[in-house]
Amino acid sequence: MKIARIELYKADLPYSGGVYLLSGGRQYTSFDASIVRIIADDGTEGWGESTPWGSTYIASHALGTRAGIAEIAPALLGRDPRQVDRINDTMDFALVGHNHAKSALDVACWDIFGKSVGLPVAELLGGGSGKPLPMISSIYAGDPEEMRRRTADHRARGYLGHSVKIGALDSEGGPTLDAERIAACLADKKPGEFFLVDANCGMTVETALRMLRLLPHGLDFVLEAPCATWRECVSLRRRTGVPIIFDELATNDASVVQTIADDVADGIGLKIAKAGGLTHSRRHRDICSAAGLTMSVQDTAGSAIAFASIVHLGATVPTRLLRCVANTDDMVTLKTAAFNARFGDGGVIPPDLPGLGIEVDRSVLGEPLTIWGD
Repeated sequence: MKIARIELYKADLPYSGGVYLLSGGRQYTSFDASIVRIIADDGTEGWGESTPWGSTYIASHALGTRAGIAEIAPALLGRDPRQVDRINDTMDFALVGHNHAKSALDVACWDIFGKSVGLPVAELLGGGSGKPLPMISSIYAGDPEEMRRRTADHRARGYLGHSVKIGALDSEGGPTLDAERIAACLADKKPGEFFLVDANCGMTVETALRMLRLLPHGLDFVLEAPCATWRECVSLRRRTGVPIIFDELATNDASVVQTIADDVADGIGLKIAKAGGLTHSRRHRDICSAAGLTMSVQDTAGSAIAFASIVHLGATVPTRLLRCVANTDDMVTLKTAAFNARFGDGGVIPPDLPGLGIEVDRSVLGEPLTIWGD
């Protein structure tokens, strides 16, 4: 089996909640998706998606993603898509870094791999647990009581995890407002729920410490990506008993290993596109599992195609270490594909179908921007 053709599509994914507010005054109303279709010489096709969280989250953006795919795609023609590690070697030789560009291509190869052997991607990644994966909401920063209502809404929809966004500027209310946001969102916490308080690198050590000291005693949560630099996060970890989760600072194999070596975090926010696809994400899963770090499996943003890869990877994380998976498809209004997952019992289970188990609606994608190969 050889890669005969690669197609690149662009799709605008409007945020389902209107305007998403993040730390530091960042705002998002839609996400620019790059979607690839890889076709093998026997007609088997695979799909992958890479959707950066704008251009102000980590060092990635949609135009760069598509430029990176253009650099890499010609080198993949004629390669066996099932040899996912060799595919990644080829991509790394063609382009240094730019994980977001590589992710969509990598995931599409896994989709083909699964279809070629008649197995779901989760089985190829090591085997699914067969248990429902708890989903995590994304509660953007806003008025504390309004955030409390949005948390309750997601709870009613079956979400067991909640990612509460903080990082208010001093002009907005600073640490006092953030403490009120956390307290409000956790006010109705139910047994079995998991709360992740995410600053998206928007705090300093000073503002984080001030906020933590303002909180009521006994609130049960973990703090994700509090500060922008490694040094700041290490400093904060030494001065608080709140569990620290790394996300933006754990972007590749080396940084995940360094996280463990330096003992700077208790868990990882594992985002597939940030890692460069399922091949590297599988490696991060295994490194974290060996070290006993907990994981939430997510992506920067995305539609049903991205959600499918999240669920398949999440199903292979040891149950005691998995905190939740992100339903990116629920966050956008454009439905790029039908994902035949099973929902219920507080979570989601990947479908028992070959590959990702998705049916892409090509009518919403339009014509490809670029085609490589036959």
